[in-house]
Amino acid sequence: MLRIICFFGFLLTTTILRAQQPLHVLALKTPKDLHSFFRWTGKDVPIVSGHRGGMVKGFPENSLATFENTLKHTPAFFEIDPRLTKDSVIVLMHDATLDRTTTGTGKVADYTWAELKKLKLKDAEGNLTEHRIPTLAEAIEWARGKTVLNLDKKDVPFPMIAAIIRERQADAFMMLTVHTAAEAAYYYKDNKSRMFSAFVKTPEAMKEYEKAGIPWSQLIAYIGPDIKPENKQMYKLLNAKGVMCMISAAPTYDKLNTPAERADAYRAIFADGASILESDRPIETAEAIQALIPAKSPKAVYFKKAVISDRF
Repeated sequence: MLRIICFFGFLLTTTILRAQQPLHVLALKTPKDLHSFFRWTGKDVPIVSGHRGGMVKGFPENSLATFENTLKHTPAFFEIDPRLTKDSVIVLMHDATLDRTTTGTGKVADYTWAELKKLKLKDAEGNLTEHRIPTLAEAIEWARGKTVLNLDKKDVPFPMIAAIIRERQADAFMMLTVHTAAEAAYYYKDNKSRMFSAFVKTPEAMKEYEKAGIPWSQLIAYIGPDIKPENKQMYKLLNAKGVMCMISAAPTYDKLNTPAERADAYRAIFADGASILESDRPIETAEAIQALIPAKSPKAVYFKKAVISDRF
């Protein structure tokens, strides 16, 4: 009997410890905090963005479990993909079709939410998992107090995106990917607190954002997927406005063959002048850039650890 009691005591202790594994969180409480966190100062902590959350075996892209797993290893924010179901529920799914990442087939838009939530997700290698498609509303509530969500532009109408952020009071931890100054102006008109991940790849694009009246304090600039000479001019111009610049390694350096090659590339991106690296491999990226984190930074106040129950 004593052995049985000890065994169950061990199981209970193990479960509690697993549930209490700390997460690396971004302590942002207001839109002002969000704007300040992404403001370039020259003494900033290198920032990692998990592209679709990250891609680790057993963890599907665009899933809450993947977001949480990444935060167990490193602070990060997440680029995610909102899509619309047949009955107008916003879910997270990169592709317009279900085949690659779920047990379903066909278009997301041809299914109701009740039908989609019965499907299971696959990881990047095609392995079946127990995880399911989340709604954007679920992702927002999960992210509150933990991280920032960057909504990519897919098939959801702008008014619906603006409405859910407003209804969920989520402007302190939501960012919107915009490809043009006109897109940013639509969201900015709806709410002057909005934060943007904006395509600003040329000096001409900068002029368009200035003309549209978008504050430089409320955007980061995506300048492309490669290290190239032209980036130097954009770093200089944008940093002078207090704007952080982001490179996405997802279509380029994430595909290098070995961890050592990838690590060198990640470090080179920051050495070249980027402030943010978006990657399919956020955990690997974070490990590679540990030596680049400054001993002191005004941004350190935003990086915390918190014990949050694991629900996945």
